[in-house]
Amino acid sequence: MNSNKKTAMTVGILFMLAAVTSIIGLILYDPILNDPDYLTAGFEHKNQVVLGALFELILVCSAIGTSIMLFPLFRKHNESIALGYVCFRFLEAVIITIGIVSVLSLLTLSQEFVETAASNASSFQTSGTLLIAIHDWTFMLGPNFMLGINTMMCSYLLYKSKLVPRFISYMGLTGATLIFIAALLEIFGIILQLSAWGAVLAIPVALYEMTLAVWLIVKGFNLSARRDIYKSNCSN
Repeated sequence: MNSNKKTAMTVGILFMLAAVTSIIGLILYDPILNDPDYLTAGFEHKNQVVLGALFELILVCSAIGTSIMLFPLFRKHNESIALGYVCFRFLEAVIITIGIVSVLSLLTLSQEFVETAASNASSFQTSGTLLIAIHDWTFMLGPNFMLGINTMMCSYLLYKSKLVPRFISYMGLTGATLIFIAALLEIFGIILQLSAWGAVLAIPVALYEMTLAVWLIVKGFNLSARRDIYKSNCSN
């Protein structure tokens, strides 16, 4: 297997891992984020919640990995945007990590609530509400707002470099615009974070990531574009 195929497969797998683990993590968080009696349910499903956090940590590593692997290919076409993609991808990962910490802190709060049979439930509820709010904001700002910016930069660089077919770049630019609009609408309270409109606006970017991942795993990068990058490297 040549280096072109290895790099493409690695990037494709990382994109797929990021998409799949984000969904699994959110599903596993359900008892502690969505159950009305979350202070009790969270502790009862402790291992499930911790597993959800582990999947989100895989998401964080995968997201950062995509930007690192693509940077050497992107930098010859626009080094500023390529560096911006790496930096903003890191920022997205940091925001997601804050959300993970908030969920694990909520799990600790749930454990304390159950083990001490706390009589002052109101103070636990207040702390729990705050931690859930932190997670909700990180979910909005990371996988939505920052994802829109990152996808826009990545899709633009894929378009300029011609490393993949143009239709995939167009899918990315469209998906990035829609998820960014969804984030703005959610921030200003026009639509709910988990709503039909939010799902509709998020579908195109999810389709783009899966299409890009499958293409890279099966087909790899455009070889002629890689040769152009190689020639540019040699001339410098």
